Amino acid sequence: MIAFRHFALRRGSRLLLSDIDLVIQSGWRLGVIGRNGCGKSSLFAALQGKLEGDAGELDMPGKLRLASVAQETPALPDLAIDYVLGGDEELAAALADEADAQERGDMEAMARAHHRIEELHGYDAQARAGRLMHGLGFPPETHHRTVQEFSGGWRGRLNLARALMCPSDLLLLDEPTNHLDLDAVLWLEEWLRRYQGTLLIISHDREFLDGVITHTLHLNDGKAKLYTGNYSAFERLRAEQLRQQQISHEREQAERAHLQSFIDRFKAKATKAKQAQSRMKRLEKLAGTEAVRAERPFSFQFPQPDRVPDAMLQLNEIEAGYPSEDGHGFTTILADVGFSLEAGERIGLLGPNGAGKSTLVKTLVGELEPMAGERKFHKDLKIGYFAQHTVESLREGASPLDHLQDKVPGVANQVMRDFLGTWNFAGDRAFESVDGFSGGERARLALALIAWDKPNLLLLDEPTNHLDLEMREALADALSDFDGALVLVSHDRHLLGMVCDSFWRVADGVVEAFDGDLDDYAKWLRSRGSANKKAGKKGAAAKPVAPVETPEARRRQSAAQREGDKTTRSRVKKIETRVAAIEGDLARLEARLADPATYNGPTAEMMKLSQQQADLRREKETLEVEWLELYEQLEA
Repeated sequence: MIAFRHFALRRGSRLLLSDIDLVIQSGWRLGVIGRNGCGKSSLFAALQGKLEGDAGELDMPGKLRLASVAQETPALPDLAIDYVLGGDEELAAALADEADAQERGDMEAMARAHHRIEELHGYDAQARAGRLMHGLGFPPETHHRTVQEFSGGWRGRLNLARALMCPSDLLLLDEPTNHLDLDAVLWLEEWLRRYQGTLLIISHDREFLDGVITHTLHLNDGKAKLYTGNYSAFERLRAEQLRQQQISHEREQAERAHLQSFIDRFKAKATKAKQAQSRMKRLEKLAGTEAVRAERPFSFQFPQPDRVPDAMLQLNEIEAGYPSEDGHGFTTILADVGFSLEAGERIGLLGPNGAGKSTLVKTLVGELEPMAGERKFHKDLKIGYFAQHTVESLREGASPLDHLQDKVPGVANQVMRDFLGTWNFAGDRAFESVDGFSGGERARLALALIAWDKPNLLLLDEPTNHLDLEMREALADALSDFDGALVLVSHDRHLLGMVCDSFWRVADGVVEAFDGDLDDYAKWLRSRGSANKKAGKKGAAAKPVAPVETPEARRRQSAAQREGDKTTRSRVKKIETRVAAIEGDLARLEARLADPATYNGPTAEMMKLSQQQADLRREKETLEVEWLELYEQLEA
C-alpha cells in the first residue's frame, strides 16, 4: 500500500500538486490521467525517489520492489535477450556468480549460485525473456542481435521488455504504448491484466486504459481525485459530478441574490433590522460552490477539398521495398500489391511494426518508387502526408508563422495568422520558436501545415504518438468530418474505430483486406496465438518414442499411470484446501482494510495488512494456475 498525506510537489517555482491525500491499495491497476504538464511524470519521479515532496508525506513499504521503463538506452554491445534478462538484477547477479565460479573451478561457490538460480526460477528465465520480446514484436532471429543494432523505437521496446522482466511489487509505465504497433499493444494489454503487483500507468490511449485499469487518478489544477473503474467510467462520473456542481452553484447564486435583495431593502428599517442581520449571517455561511469552468475542448478541422475525384489512386501488381545497402539491387518488403482508393474511402492499416505498413504508405505517396508493377494517380489528387518523422523534421528555431511562410511565401501575414489561430497558435504563439513546444504542439503544427493545402487524400502514419487525450479526440472529430479519402496507420484503437470504415492487414510480405472490425482483429490475434502455442507443444512432443509392445511393459505403464494420477489428485485436493483457507484470510483482511478505523492507527500496521493481502493474492493466483494444469492432466 502507498499513502500520500497532505503531499505537495513543485517543479521550480510552479506548484504541480497540492495537499494530496490518497491511499493506493496493493493490486490496483491505476491509470494516471490529466492534461500535459499537470504533474503525472513528476508524481512517478516522486514514487521512484527522484523528486522530494515539498510538503506532507509519501509512505511506501520498505521492501517494495519497483520496476519502471528507462527513458534512454545506450548503444550497448550486449545481446538483446541478455539485456532484457538483465531486468531481473538478482537473477543476473546469480548467473554472473555461477559463471565466475565455473571459471575459477570453485565447486562450492558454483553449488551456492546454482541453488540461488533455482530459487529464482532462473533456468527458464531466458525462455521468459524470449516470450516478452516475442510479444512486443521482436522476431526470433533478432533476439541475439546486439542492442546497438536497433533503432531508437525498438530500443524503447527493449526497455519495456526489461521492465516487465523485473520481479516487482510496483510497476510504473509512462506512455508504454508509444512506438508499439496494435499487435504489441493488444499483447501488452493481456500481459498487464495478469500482472499481480500494483500498476500505475500514464497513457493517452483510452482503449488501452479501458482494457487494463481498475482505478483512475485524475490530476487537475494541482489536485488529485480518485475514481473507481476504467477511463470510460471516469468520464461518466466526472461529467455527472460537474453537472451536480453547476446545479449547486446556480442554486446558491439564486439564494445569494434573494438574501442580498432582502438585506439591501430592509437593513435601514428598525422593524426589519433583526431579520436583515439574520440573513447577513446566512449569506456569510453559504459554502461558495464554484461555477464549473467550461473546459473548452480544443477542436479544428481539415478544410473542404476543392475536388474529390472518384478513382484517386491505384497500385497494380506492385513490388515495394528499398534499395539495398550496398547500392546494388533492392530489398523487397511487399510483393504483388493490388490496392485502390476511391473517393470517401477510409482505410486503417493493421499489422506488426516492420511488416511494411510504412513502406506501403510511402509507396502510395510516391516517396518510394515501385520496383515492379504500376502506380496510377488521378490528375486532381492532392495528398496530405503525415510521416512518423514529420514532427522531428520541423525547423529548429522557427516559429509556426515562419513554417507557413516557407510553405506559401506570397500570402499576407494576417491571413496566415488567422489560419494558425484556428489551430490554437493565436496571438504571440504564432511567433514563438518550436524549440520550446511540446511534442503535442509540434504535431498540431505539422497537421496545420498539411491542412493548409486542402488535401483530398490524407495518408497518416502514427499521427497520435505525441498527442494527449484531448488532442486525440479533436483529431478523431476532424477526421470523421473530413470529406476526402483516408489511409491511417495507428496503434490507437479509439481513433481507428472512430474514423475507419474498412481495414487492410499488412504482414508476411502481402497486403490483404481484413474482413471484420478491430474487436474481430483482437480475437483473430488471440486465436492465432493459441494455435501457435498448441502447434509448438505438438512439435515439442513429436519426438520418436519406441513403441511398448509386451503385455508386461503395458502393465507397468498402466500402474505407473495410476500412481501418477493418485499423486496428482492428492495435490489437487491440497491446492483446493489451501485456496479455501486463503479466501477466508483474504475476506478477513479486506474487512479490516475496509474499516475506516484501520486508517486512524499506525501506518506500519496498515501497510503490513496491505502487504499480507498482496502476498495472499499472489499465492492464490499461483495455486490456481497449478490447479488448472493438474486438472487438465487428469482430464487428458
